[in-house]
Amino acid sequence: MFPKIDPKKMQAMMKQMGISQTELDASRVIIEKSEGGRIIINEPKVIKVNMSGQENFQISGEISEENQEQENEDEKVEEDIQEIVKQTGVSKEIAAIELEKNNGDIAETIIALTHKKKK
Repeated sequence: MFPKIDPKKMQAMMKQMGISQTELDASRVIIEKSEGGRIIINEPKVIKVNMSGQENFQISGEISEENQEQENEDEKVEEDIQEIVKQTGVSKEIAAIELEKNNGDIAETIIALTHKKKK
């Protein structure tokens, strides 16, 4: 930011201006967006900056995003698998494989597994 300024002098100047920084120990930061989804920052470096009584945070690290639609879809697939297991008595693994073979059609999957059991 300022070339050739000693970091200690920089800290002293910031202190004179009423700015203090504190590094926080964090393993993960999650930001939940109002429109759905989340931003996840793994192995973050978090610095809390206090300027004239107002606190701000600077965060850097490995960023990934989760889409709310994807989470809802994953939950729906899990619910479908549970229903197939309940209706047919097969294992979760078999239910998941058959559901995928039937392109996510739960009714077709239950019918196919029921026919296989009768054979």
